[in-house]
Order: sequence, then structure tokens, then C-alpha cells
Amino acid sequence: MSDKSIYENLTQLGSATDLPLSPEDAVLEKVPNPQAGTGYMVRFVAPEFTSLCPLTGAPDFAHLVIDYVPKDFLVESKSLKLFLGSFRNHGAFHEDCTVSIAKRLIDLLEPQWLRIGGYWYPRGGIPIDVFYQTGAAPEGVWIPEQGVQPYRGRG
Repeated sequence: MSDKSIYENLTQLGSATDLPLSPEDAVLEKVPNPQAGTGYMVRFVAPEFTSLCPLTGAPDFAHLVIDYVPKDFLVESKSLKLFLGSFRNHGAFHEDCTVSIAKRLIDLLEPQWLRIGGYWYPRGGIPIDVFYQTGAAPEGVWIPEQGVQPYRGRG
């Protein structure tokens, strides 16, 4: 059983919440980690992430994999979903989107470790993959591979 008081400050979970207009407007929320002191990894996968090319306005698509080893806090998943969705009408290069997501989560959670893989579908015929992590993975925590194959087209 968990202590429900850890959820009392959440403003989006359990209520209708509009998609934020931009990543800057998005409210990322955190909850205390009920398993603080235990080494474990959390993975979020967003296989249909979208943003816009900042120059042409054309849509860009990515498969994001976010892994982190929490310390004192966990990200609340609905707020993460809304934050990621807020990129839908946001113009930024692949590298900026991927690293900005990681840095926002790091600022919020101060995790023991975090990595993100941004597996972007081709733009101009070239797929771009972007990877970022905070340092070496902690020892004693199972960190599986992200499991996303390089882009191969229809082959």
C-alpha cells in the first residue's frame, strides 16, 4: 500500500487537462519516490512523438526512449505525456528537442541517472538519432538496451 498523500499536490492527474501550447507552458509534475534508496530504472517510451521543423513548419516524427534511475522523485506520467505532446506545434531541430526534454526532466527530478534516445524518422532522406545521458550508469541497477533498431526504411 502506498501513502496517498504523495499525490495531493498534483494538479493534472484525475482531471481534464488541455494540451499545453508549448513546452514552456507545460507543467511537469513530480511525486516523492516511495522506493527512495532502492536502485531501479524507469522507462518511458513515446513511439509517436512529433514536433515541427523550425524553418519549414513540416512535421517531424520520432520514437523517444527515456530511462532514468530516480532518487527522491518520480515524474508524474500524465504531466510527462502532456509535456511531450506540447512539442506537436513547437519548432525545433531534433537535437534541441531531444536534449531539452532530458534537461527539463533533470531539472525537475534531479535523478541519480538519466538517458534519452531520440530515434528520428528521416528528414530530407536522412534519419537523425540523438542520444544524451548524464554520466555512467549506476552500478547494481539493471539498465537494459533501448531496443530501437537503426532506421532501415522498408528493408
